[in-house]
Amino acid sequence: MYAELKQVRDQMTGPESMFAISDIEIRGQTLKTFTNAPPSLREVWALSAMGHADKTYLVYENETWTYTQAYAESARVAAWMFDNGIKQGDRVALAFRNYPEWMLLYWALTSVGITVVGMNAWWVTDEMQYGLQDSAPKAFIGDVERLQRILPIRDQFPDMKLIGLRLPEPIDGVIEYAELKNHAGEMPEVSIDGDEDACIFYTSGTTGRPKGAQLTQRGCVLNLMSVAFMSAASNMAEAVEAGTVDQIPEPGTAPGPIMLVTTPMFHVTANNCVSQPCTMGGGTLIFMYKWDAGEALKIVDKYKVTNLSGVPVMAREIIAHPDFAKYDTSSLVTLGGGGAQLQPDLVGKIDEALENGQANTGYGMTETCGLITAIVGKYFLDKPDSCGPLVPTMIGKVIDADGNDLPEGTVGELCVKGGNVIKGYLNREEATAESIQDGWLRTGDIARIDEEGFVFIVDRAKDMVLRGGENIYCAEVESAVFKNDAVAECTVFGVEDERLGEEVGIAIVVAEGETLTADAIREHCSKLLASFKIPRYIWLRTEKLPRNASGKFLKRELRDTLDPADAS
Repeated sequence: MYAELKQVRDQMTGPESMFAISDIEIRGQTLKTFTNAPPSLREVWALSAMGHADKTYLVYENETWTYTQAYAESARVAAWMFDNGIKQGDRVALAFRNYPEWMLLYWALTSVGITVVGMNAWWVTDEMQYGLQDSAPKAFIGDVERLQRILPIRDQFPDMKLIGLRLPEPIDGVIEYAELKNHAGEMPEVSIDGDEDACIFYTSGTTGRPKGAQLTQRGCVLNLMSVAFMSAASNMAEAVEAGTVDQIPEPGTAPGPIMLVTTPMFHVTANNCVSQPCTMGGGTLIFMYKWDAGEALKIVDKYKVTNLSGVPVMAREIIAHPDFAKYDTSSLVTLGGGGAQLQPDLVGKIDEALENGQANTGYGMTETCGLITAIVGKYFLDKPDSCGPLVPTMIGKVIDADGNDLPEGTVGELCVKGGNVIKGYLNREEATAESIQDGWLRTGDIARIDEEGFVFIVDRAKDMVLRGGENIYCAEVESAVFKNDAVAECTVFGVEDERLGEEVGIAIVVAEGETLTADAIREHCSKLLASFKIPRYIWLRTEKLPRNASGKFLKRELRDTLDPADAS
């Protein structure tokens, strides 16, 4: 069956195909791209809105937008920006719950060359302050919860406009979003280069502060085409093997997907890999106030959701929910997602639970504007510990600790190269140079690539905890904890968790003469870190932490000796 997949991929990327591949020069590197890719997100949005005009695009509780209505609102918002001094090349920060306005604002801003700064909605004031200082946006758009974190520091950003979304009541000095969406005006005319920043998404930093990854217009377009390609190639290959190619609908004739948005829009998973491809395909995006498996089942039943993509814990909670059998889930074609590795046992369980659906997953990074690999259906069942083959706009290799290329099947650090790779990290030339070398992005993940080109992630080189799809770099948590004077030493590591994959654990050596409690540490961290980064497992010690000969903490060895049951 892998021969059929290779044959289909080769045909679908041939010179005359919609997904034809060619090489272009990007920032001094010869990189792969889709020949027929739209030049920017502006064209993607305009063509999508025009082609799917009266179809339902956005749904939130009792509110709906058609494509035509959504485009008109995005155009008025873009016109307001230009009429209020925010132009192409400027930045606007977004921080709020998963409201449908995210997509309206995203398309409005990226269609006129204004960079979206996607701020983590869980950040506390200190983290928000850092993000604003780093990205210097001309405006900040947030809901009341996020605005309350910004108002104490508003004097530090006197030229930044504050815009409130879905406010229960007016706030002095804050512009209501209604002013933007009701503004008179058309979509401003601009010409956008593919190398311009589309958005800046922050990734947790190995040195204690997040880094702003610069996702380009080109990279985002290539990613959404990669998502469409990977799904189409797998479906076509299975049809070739089964002899049912004639049953596949002609391009553009199939109804658009109906997708439930479950993960935060300030991540590439929901924004780049779910919402943008769904838009290009004329689909419907349904938003939830917050994740709840029972509520998700109701939505699947009511709206006949076809695709549900989230972190693995969400898929597990869906099929294990006590009310699963009460709802009609026969519309689901795929269930799975990304943000963390889908556990092998879950692949088969999804296949058994869904009447007409199958498991899927994608492996990707903020630094690649989304997908690196993807896998679905029978290929996933056959290789449940794989994350699939590379998208066609990327090449990959595995290297050893000295940077030498390793042969097929050998375990080493995965590196990828292609038009999807980010421009770099905002204001971080050194970090950019460390991560992207001669066009190759060092992923920090330990992997092997088999003879069919399927990638298997076996470990992480980066010192981080992956909690429910959120990357938490240990150094960032350690940096915050060390600001407590009662802490002499500390080291952070991941503790295995059945639901979230990992939880944050920390071993702390209390300074001589000081007293410290786990609750005091959590209270201290709550002022400096988003809640999901605060350690769940805390071990307070008096003896020094174990070190190697060079003085580095032996955190893995330490973790293996600590019992979560003994933590505070």
